[in-house]
Amino acid sequence: MLGATGDVGRQICTQLIERRVLPATSRLQLVGRRGGVSARAAYGLRADLIDAYDEHAPLIDVALDPADVVADVVVVAAGMTTPAAPGGSIDRSALAAANHDVVAGYARALAEHGSGHEVVVVVSNPVEVGVAVMARELGRHRVIGMGAWLDTLRFRREIAVSLGLRRHRIGGFVAGQHGTDLVPLWSTVRISGLDAAERQAAVARLRAGRTLDELDAEIARAQGELLARDAAEAFALVDALPPDLRAVTRPWLTHTSGAKTATGTASATVDLVETVLDGREIVVAGQVRLAGEVAVGGRRLTGVVGAPVVLGPEGWTRVLLEDLAQDETTRLLACADRIAASLEPWEGRP
Repeated sequence: MLGATGDVGRQICTQLIERRVLPATSRLQLVGRRGGVSARAAYGLRADLIDAYDEHAPLIDVALDPADVVADVVVVAAGMTTPAAPGGSIDRSALAAANHDVVAGYARALAEHGSGHEVVVVVSNPVEVGVAVMARELGRHRVIGMGAWLDTLRFRREIAVSLGLRRHRIGGFVAGQHGTDLVPLWSTVRISGLDAAERQAAVARLRAGRTLDELDAEIARAQGELLARDAAEAFALVDALPPDLRAVTRPWLTHTSGAKTATGTASATVDLVETVLDGREIVVAGQVRLAGEVAVGGRRLTGVVGAPVVLGPEGWTRVLLEDLAQDETTRLLACADRIAASLEPWEGRP
């Protein structure tokens, strides 16, 4: 667990133990930076976790050197995060500049000292930069970013809320870039208990004639309105938005309120870790590095992008992006281009 002592890292460690993803016979390694605040905090976190979960906690140890990281699944949550305060944003390029070298150092250490079979789940933002760096050093099929899975869970929940259902009855995925540049794949939505015609009618009702061509403008307009309200009014306003717009604005509002989104982020990450350790292959969404194995709108996708993939013990395999609607295709291709442009400064950089 790289970045174990941060807000998200602590939540991931806690949920891994609470959800019994790691049995008592397994090992949880808390990784801190020698000479930094996290070095001392890692030992404190270890003591706290054992104190809370002694009856079923795994073996917990601390590593302060990237060369000492050894695991079947490596979770990367190290580095800087966006300030959790109104107006306290940091643009993605600045975040990438701050976190690139941190992730790259661990990537090189894993490539040199690792087993060669680790699966890496990237949490650190921008997720796409972390995936690009790790995939370059370790091989692309062993690296997945959790952003698209978190966005997928949020999208499913908002659809479920609108229909008066629980989230587990909703299928469907989000692709693209984690955050405001996500691509809700309405064409993949499935609703338990509804046949194809009923599902299409329900989705049409939820979308109310809107398309993804309008989503960027809607997000910008909603964020401006939300910043002008107090917290109670802002969260009430979010509740009145369409489901795909809520999937973007609710977590943004939550983070900028000062509460952060550590719990939800950790839960989505633990889902992916559990999938890898479970031994089965399951369809999830994640940021992965493509090499032309799938075509969208007649164009072979290359580079890092969020997409539904098959994930198993050895990493991800197949990409599932067939039969997208025209507005999904248009937004996804534009998003892929924006990701590629944002990653250009880091391509080939050691």
